Amino acid sequence: MGRDDRVFFWISIAALVAAFLSALGAAASGLGSRAGLWGFRTGFLILRAASIGGLVSGAIAIAALIKVRGDRIAYLLSLVALVIGLTVFYIPWSWQRAARALPPIHDITTDPVDPPAFTSVLKLRDGAPNPTEYGGKDIAEQQRQAYPDITPVVLPLPFNKAFDRALDSAKRMGWEIVAADKEAGRIEATDTTFWYGFKDDVAVRLRNISEKETRVDVRSVSRVGKSDVGTNARRIREYTAMLEA
Repeated sequence: MGRDDRVFFWISIAALVAAFLSALGAAASGLGSRAGLWGFRTGFLILRAASIGGLVSGAIAIAALIKVRGDRIAYLLSLVALVIGLTVFYIPWSWQRAARALPPIHDITTDPVDPPAFTSVLKLRDGAPNPTEYGGKDIAEQQRQAYPDITPVVLPLPFNKAFDRALDSAKRMGWEIVAADKEAGRIEATDTTFWYGFKDDVAVRLRNISEKETRVDVRSVSRVGKSDVGTNARRIREYTAMLEA
């Protein structure tokens, strides 16, 4: 191994170390926020720094790959560094891209005309920046354009059986059930996102259509953040799909 080969071998190792540190920073940005070690805004700053670190380590890895083709170990180290580094960069970049493509809303419902109301979770939202009052026609129109598939579910079940299925599906989603009132046809719950631990509240409303049909409406609202980057819509899709399965 010549002098230049040794230099690029160590550059490969440096790229791999930088990639691992970036990945560690990206993971810590969210998990630290969830654990309460820092606020989510600090977590976002850490994620941004990790993303830049991932991009830099990927660039270094590409340079090393060009020079160390004859050294299998150095080539493998550089390749691993490239994959890790670009992955760390891609995830927050894709989130940012989605945030720009989607409307800056955080309140999604299957019934924008008469959205399900919150009662029991209100005490849990004390001090939350986002209100539970629905934003009206402007929010409804933005939702219609971005998520036209978010619509009510009509279950071919009598009311009591439909309510039992709705409650069971909410539990299977992993939500924390705050209230379940069969007489009122109301379920309220809280879902916690995995990485940053954001708290989003969900209201499920059931209304009897006939002896054999029940309409189910769902609403999901974030406690913080102007845009949910599609999280509430995805949650409602998963829940309604489970209901209909």
